[in-house]
Amino acid sequence: MVTRTSDQEIRVAVSTVILTLRRAPVVDQPSLALPLVLRTRDPYQGDWALPGGWLEPDESLEDAAARTLHETTGLSPSYLEQLYAFGAVDRSPSRVVSIVYWALLRSDEVDAQSAAHVASGLAPENVQWFDAAGLPSLAFDHTQIIDYALWRLRNKVGYSRVAHGFLPPTFTLADLREAYEAILGKRLDPANFRRQVETSDTLLPTDEFRTGSHRPARLYRYNDAVELADRGPLAVEEKRTR
Repeated sequence: MVTRTSDQEIRVAVSTVILTLRRAPVVDQPSLALPLVLRTRDPYQGDWALPGGWLEPDESLEDAAARTLHETTGLSPSYLEQLYAFGAVDRSPSRVVSIVYWALLRSDEVDAQSAAHVASGLAPENVQWFDAAGLPSLAFDHTQIIDYALWRLRNKVGYSRVAHGFLPPTFTLADLREAYEAILGKRLDPANFRRQVETSDTLLPTDEFRTGSHRPARLYRYNDAVELADRGPLAVEEKRTR
């Protein structure tokens, strides 16, 4: 979408920071990862950037974020949350305001959706996943955008069930602790973590156990009465318009 001031066009773009947990082959500990797109034209040709594109006149911001994300990566998260609007005058050679969304996906969802995109013959060759702690040189102000998304994620994990976005419907306490450790970037004491989550009333124990080489571990699920994230009073209005 393009708007015009007296002497300059202002274009509106959307971008998405989509995060998942990936377990490295030699390290038995998950870490945050995200997809980037290699730019094939100027500005910043040859640099990596977040998935995104232009806002069309007839679509909402969230629809534009979902569309551009799927077109560039093949991913379709069930939940998108608006992160921030980035509009510094010098962030692009032309004046561009970027509305940034973020989303969380389980690793199995990423693998399944990516495989379907490849099978469709539409998967681009310029998309690659990177560890969030080891990003390459990025175009525009996308390093700042990702830093802000990670900061928001680490803050939200303390008061919301945002870590659920990385986990299947049922999970062990060790699964949940590893998700927290990946988000926070530090190890947590297993005993203290267990006490905290078991007294938080956000988890419900199931009658199922995961068996394997270690002793059986009970599976838990989140209390569905608690929302993944509080979207505020505007969420009610959004539901009315859909």
